[in-house]
Amino acid sequence: MSTRIFNILAFSLALTACENRPDNQILADAEQRAASRAGDDGKVECAIDGARDFARDCYIERLSGENGVTMIIRHPDGGFRRFNVLTDGHGLEAADGFDQARISIVEDGRILVTVGPDQYLLPAQIKPGAGSAAKAASTSPTSDKPAQAGN
Repeated sequence: MSTRIFNILAFSLALTACENRPDNQILADAEQRAASRAGDDGKVECAIDGARDFARDCYIERLSGENGVTMIIRHPDGGFRRFNVLTDGHGLEAADGFDQARISIVEDGRILVTVGPDQYLLPAQIKPGAGSAAKAASTSPTSDKPAQAGN
Protein backbone atom coordinates (compact mmCIF):
# COMPACT_ATOMS: atom_id res chain seq x y z
CA MET A 1 0.00 0.00 0.00
CA SER A 2 2.76 2.47 0.88
CA THR A 3 4.53 1.64 -2.39
CA ARG A 4 1.39 2.54 -4.32
CA ILE A 5 1.06 5.89 -2.50
CA PHE A 6 4.74 6.61 -3.09
CA ASN A 7 4.41 5.84 -6.83
CA ILE A 8 1.37 8.10 -7.15
CA LEU A 9 3.14 10.89 -5.29
CA ALA A 10 6.29 10.54 -7.41
CA PHE A 11 4.23 10.55 -10.63
CA SER A 12 2.36 13.67 -9.49
CA LEU A 13 5.60 15.50 -8.72
CA ALA A 14 7.11 14.52 -12.06
CA LEU A 15 3.99 15.69 -13.91
CA THR A 16 4.01 18.99 -12.02
CA ALA A 17 7.68 19.52 -12.79
CA CYS A 18 7.06 19.06 -16.52
CA GLU A 19 4.26 21.62 -16.55
CA ASN A 20 6.15 24.31 -14.58
CA ARG A 21 9.24 24.97 -16.61
CA PRO A 22 11.60 27.54 -15.07
CA ASP A 23 11.69 31.05 -16.43
CA ASN A 24 15.22 31.67 -17.73
CA GLN A 25 15.11 35.34 -16.73
CA ILE A 26 14.22 34.44 -13.15
CA LEU A 27 17.10 31.95 -13.07
CA ALA A 28 19.51 34.52 -14.53
CA ASP A 29 18.43 37.11 -11.94
CA ALA A 30 18.88 34.60 -9.11
CA GLU A 31 22.35 33.66 -10.36
CA GLN A 32 23.33 37.33 -10.58
CA ARG A 33 22.12 37.98 -7.02
CA ALA A 34 24.02 34.95 -5.75
CA ALA A 35 27.20 36.05 -7.54
CA SER A 36 26.97 39.57 -6.11
CA ARG A 37 26.45 38.20 -2.60
CA ALA A 38 29.45 35.90 -3.02
CA GLY A 39 31.54 38.92 -4.06
CA ASP A 40 30.33 40.85 -1.02
CA ASP A 41 31.50 38.33 1.57
CA GLY A 42 33.23 40.95 3.70
CA LYS A 43 36.63 40.25 2.19
CA VAL A 44 38.84 42.57 0.14
CA GLU A 45 42.06 42.05 -1.76
CA CYS A 46 45.16 43.10 0.11
CA ALA A 47 48.95 42.93 -0.04
CA ILE A 48 50.24 43.14 3.51
CA ASP A 49 53.71 44.10 4.75
CA GLY A 50 55.13 44.88 1.32
CA ALA A 51 53.84 41.74 -0.44
CA ARG A 52 53.71 42.04 -4.22
CA ASP A 53 50.73 39.79 -4.83
CA PHE A 54 47.20 40.65 -3.75
CA ALA A 55 45.01 38.02 -2.10
CA ARG A 56 41.39 38.20 -0.99
CA ASP A 57 42.42 37.60 2.64
CA CYS A 58 41.50 40.79 4.48
CA TYR A 59 38.15 41.33 6.18
CA ILE A 60 36.42 44.68 6.15
CA GLU A 61 33.89 46.05 8.60
CA ARG A 62 32.18 49.42 9.02
CA LEU A 63 31.27 50.99 12.32
CA SER A 64 29.01 54.03 12.62
CA GLY A 65 29.53 56.40 15.51
CA GLU A 66 29.17 59.99 16.61
CA ASN A 67 32.12 61.10 14.48
CA GLY A 68 30.98 59.31 11.32
CA VAL A 69 31.85 55.96 9.79
CA THR A 70 35.04 54.11 10.65
CA MET A 71 36.20 51.29 8.40
CA ILE A 72 38.41 48.57 9.86
CA ILE A 73 40.41 46.26 7.61
CA ARG A 74 41.58 43.14 9.43
CA HIS A 75 44.69 41.32 8.19
CA PRO A 76 44.98 37.52 8.14
CA ASP A 77 47.87 37.74 10.65
CA GLY A 78 45.68 39.53 13.23
CA GLY A 79 46.81 43.08 12.45
CA PHE A 80 44.40 45.77 11.30
CA ARG A 81 44.12 49.30 9.93
CA ARG A 82 41.42 51.84 10.78
CA PHE A 83 40.16 54.48 8.37
CA ASN A 84 37.73 57.37 8.68
CA VAL A 85 35.26 57.43 5.79
CA LEU A 86 35.11 61.06 4.64
CA THR A 87 31.85 62.59 3.47
CA ASP A 88 33.41 65.48 1.56
CA GLY A 89 34.25 63.40 -1.53
CA HIS A 90 37.86 62.68 -0.52
CA GLY A 91 37.35 58.98 0.28
CA LEU A 92 39.33 57.77 3.30
CA GLU A 93 41.96 58.90 5.75
CA ALA A 94 43.97 56.85 8.22
CA ALA A 95 42.20 57.00 11.59
CA ASP A 96 45.36 56.52 13.60
CA GLY A 97 49.04 55.80 13.24
CA PHE A 98 51.91 57.66 11.69
CA ASP A 99 51.39 56.70 8.03
CA GLN A 100 48.94 58.62 5.87
CA ALA A 101 46.64 56.87 3.42
CA ARG A 102 47.40 57.37 -0.28
CA ILE A 103 44.51 56.67 -2.63
CA SER A 104 44.51 56.11 -6.37
CA ILE A 105 41.77 54.99 -8.72
CA VAL A 106 42.82 51.75 -10.38
CA GLU A 107 39.68 50.92 -12.34
CA ASP A 108 36.02 51.78 -12.50
CA GLY A 109 34.56 51.26 -9.05
CA ARG A 110 37.82 50.34 -7.27
CA ILE A 111 40.53 52.27 -5.50
CA LEU A 112 43.98 51.32 -4.27
CA VAL A 113 44.62 52.47 -0.71
CA THR A 114 48.25 52.39 0.43
CA VAL A 115 49.26 52.91 4.06
CA GLY A 116 52.89 52.22 4.89
CA PRO A 117 53.79 48.79 3.49
CA ASP A 118 50.12 47.67 3.24
CA GLN A 119 47.89 47.97 0.16
CA TYR A 120 44.17 47.36 -0.23
CA LEU A 121 41.94 47.18 -3.30
CA LEU A 122 38.56 48.53 -2.18
CA PRO A 123 35.22 49.04 -3.91
CA ALA A 124 34.30 52.72 -4.20
CA GLN A 125 31.74 54.97 -5.77
CA ILE A 126 33.94 57.20 -7.91
CA LYS A 127 32.56 60.69 -8.43
CA PRO A 128 32.85 62.18 -11.94
CA GLY A 129 36.13 64.05 -12.39
CA ALA A 130 37.74 62.34 -9.41
CA GLY A 131 40.17 60.37 -11.58
CA SER A 132 42.35 63.34 -12.46
CA ALA A 133 42.40 64.58 -8.85
CA ALA A 134 43.36 61.13 -7.56
CA LYS A 135 46.11 60.77 -10.14
CA ALA A 136 47.56 64.16 -9.25
CA ALA A 137 47.42 63.43 -5.52
CA SER A 138 48.99 59.98 -5.85
CA THR A 139 51.96 61.33 -7.82
CA SER A 140 52.55 64.31 -5.54
CA PRO A 141 54.71 63.21 -2.59
CA THR A 142 54.10 66.42 -0.63
CA SER A 143 50.30 66.29 -0.70
CA ASP A 144 48.74 66.19 2.81
CA LYS A 145 45.22 65.70 1.48
CA PRO A 146 43.81 62.32 0.52
CA ALA A 147 42.96 61.77 -3.12
CA GLN A 148 39.42 62.53 -4.19
CA ALA A 149 37.46 59.30 -4.38
CA GLY A 150 33.90 59.41 -3.10
CA ASN A 151 32.10 56.81 -1.05
